[in-house]
Amino acid sequence: LAHQLALARRRRARQITPGPRITPGEASAHLLAALPFDLTGAQVQAVAEIRRDLTSGEQMGRLLQGDVGSGKTAVAALALADAAASGFQAALMAPTEILARQHWQRLAPMLEAAGVPTILLTGRDTPAERRSRLAALASGEAKVAIGTHALFQDAVRFDRLALAVIDEQHRFGVNERQRLQAKGDPRTGGVHLLTMSATPIPRTLELTQYGELEVSRLTEKPPGRTPVTTAVLPLARIGEVAKRLKAAIDSGAQAYWICPLVAESEASDLAAAEARAADLRRILGIDVGLAHGQMPGLERETVMADFADGRLPLLVATTVVEVGVDVPNATIMVIEHADRFGLAQL
Repeated sequence: LAHQLALARRRRARQITPGPRITPGEASAHLLAALPFDLTGAQVQAVAEIRRDLTSGEQMGRLLQGDVGSGKTAVAALALADAAASGFQAALMAPTEILARQHWQRLAPMLEAAGVPTILLTGRDTPAERRSRLAALASGEAKVAIGTHALFQDAVRFDRLALAVIDEQHRFGVNERQRLQAKGDPRTGGVHLLTMSATPIPRTLELTQYGELEVSRLTEKPPGRTPVTTAVLPLARIGEVAKRLKAAIDSGAQAYWICPLVAESEASDLAAAEARAADLRRILGIDVGLAHGQMPGLERETVMADFADGRLPLLVATTVVEVGVDVPNATIMVIEHADRFGLAQL
């Protein structure tokens, strides 16, 4: 009962908190025209639901739920443009630098062409870059900020933050989301919150079923997507898998090889990423990247960036790659001991 009352209080508090009125404008129309595809019906519906919240005068709290590749980022980009068109600022926060940088590389050119100055803010900016970008945010010159946890640090000041978009929201804590929302200007009302996830963890389900988040669902894939073929093979045929993988890589493809453990152990005969990477280097005679959670963050992100940029044909990894980094050329994924992973991870 106490838990339900606490959730009800939070939901009520959001409902009575005024939010800035954000309406579509020329920037949004320009961005929509610049997208290299037409929105799916589910995306159109999600955009309409978000815009209904943004124009209501109440603080939005909404989850955009959709499978990988369903087009969550395009929907979020239109909301960012709406905020800028209404004279406010917006922020898009991602859990890793490589994902934040990828969002920036994709969205910034289209937003800038639509008249929306956009900056990237991460923990790896040089002091000079950081000073310049912080000044652009504080003055209101920058309308959209894309970044990592760096966005909610104490030194960051927004002029008129009205919308916070959290990508891969299950990777952030409640306090971290609230710290970003707290960057808003109290005079304009509470900061609207749009969270995005393809991973329905129990906490997310609780917030949507019983808590303060409304839900928009993307139930369609964009047209023209090649169907995904899934095959289950016994470990006895792993040599055959490696040969087929080598043929695909020789023809220009890239591939992931996912293992449940980092290092081999006497207590387990499960596949370990370090040993598997060494085996594949020896058997296939190619460069093989390795990424796991026990590596220093900078080293891991460098490897993942090399893979994303096509410099590595094969990446052996643990579940650290589950956060949606888009590598269009990677068309194959081998998952050893798939029974050791949760449905959301798969």
